[in-house]
Amino acid sequence: MSSRYPRMRTGLLTWQLGRSLVALYLHFICAQKGIYDDSLRNFFRNVDTRGNDDGIDISRGKICSLKARAVLIDMEEGVVNEILQGPLKDIFDSKQLVTNVSGSGNNWAVGYKVFGSQYRDQIVEKLRQTAEHCDCLQCFFIIHSMGGGTGSGLGTFVLNLLEDEFPEVYRFVTSVFPSGEDDVITSPYNSVLAMKELNEHADCVLPIENESLFDIVSKINHMVTSGKPGTTVKPESLVTLNEGGIKKKLQEKPFDTMNNIVGNLLLNLTSSARFEGSLNMDLNEISMNLVPFPQLHYLVSSLTPLYTLADVNIPPRRLDQMFSDAFSKDHQLIQADPKHSLYLACALLVRGNVQISDLRRNIERLKSSLHFVSWNQEGWKTSLCSVPPVGHSHSLLALANNTCVKPTFIGLKNRFSRLYKKKAHLHHYLQVDGMEENCFIEAVSSLSSLIESYNELDVTKGFPVHDQLRLNIVI
Repeated sequence: MSSRYPRMRTGLLTWQLGRSLVALYLHFICAQKGIYDDSLRNFFRNVDTRGNDDGIDISRGKICSLKARAVLIDMEEGVVNEILQGPLKDIFDSKQLVTNVSGSGNNWAVGYKVFGSQYRDQIVEKLRQTAEHCDCLQCFFIIHSMGGGTGSGLGTFVLNLLEDEFPEVYRFVTSVFPSGEDDVITSPYNSVLAMKELNEHADCVLPIENESLFDIVSKINHMVTSGKPGTTVKPESLVTLNEGGIKKKLQEKPFDTMNNIVGNLLLNLTSSARFEGSLNMDLNEISMNLVPFPQLHYLVSSLTPLYTLADVNIPPRRLDQMFSDAFSKDHQLIQADPKHSLYLACALLVRGNVQISDLRRNIERLKSSLHFVSWNQEGWKTSLCSVPPVGHSHSLLALANNTCVKPTFIGLKNRFSRLYKKKAHLHHYLQVDGMEENCFIEAVSSLSSLIESYNELDVTKGFPVHDQLRLNIVI
């Protein structure tokens, strides 16, 4: 909507930082004037701690000390400690941390049943304190992984808590799905158990696959090493580290870059809340316009250009090509091909010097190649933010409610089936108090129901039903 709508402070919650929140700090880094303005207020508090241990919030004026509106939760304190000892340690409130030392042992039941019960009151109190610092709490972001025990278990426990404590506040979840070759043997169990909670308690879920992130990193690496004219990388960037002329950091440890891609997803998603624009979009409009059925709230995201990292400069693509790229399978953050699947709705969040006429022209150009449900042929939601990403003239985030997400869920169900058929590792879960085998049956039933819902939509458009849907779980 237009900028006459009041700007809202957004509540941001992460169960584990994983560096993806770090990208939001780029907004502060690029604020050359050092002034605490409305855009910074969305994700940061300006705290003056002089003479006051608790600090006093300053609503306007010069930046004193920024504190992120975030709660960091991880049952392996080493992950959080690594952040608190790094260059961004000062932006996180040390009182808004929840950590343990043992971890969840890659066990959803330990994260959800044990640590959820043990830390419930502490988490609720920290959530309440963070929310009270917001003038108008618009939504929560939960960033978590699905394969481990804490991310899947405690992460979805927190999601459940948010619905209980803040039932009117929208819950956006960024879920990182494990790859088929994940080194956590129990990740299919953890992911399917977590999926049931996401189905029931999330308003919008942005699924992301590690495989897709790694593919994007590989493309960035190819662009950097190909010697293409105009391609530059800043020294000591997240992408590469020059040592004797050899760029090697990306190949050895791509996780920082992979997390930064997720961070750029959030930067584009929240751009309308942070900057002015001719057609700004309220975050809650995404759920209102893109989720026609409560259960089908999984949105496939794509970024273009892929290389919107602040420390990589690559010659910009033509504007029209940018829109075409957004619907290509090579730009999706999950392994999916939206062009050959069915759209329920689609949102385009554009940043930079782009006109409404450019948006309309490209939508009309692409419509004929995209398959929309018959009852929502004009199911487009658009947003224009005038401020582009750092180092780029324009960018585009596309969010599609599309049945192409179904193969991700089918693959997850199949990996679950192979383990569950043999009852492999099941005893680790059943020895946790309150955990019963029926929990697995209910979880896979919930996932099967979700797959079937997408299948029914595909059938109406004549898309083939995946043969693997006929696989049954052996109880």
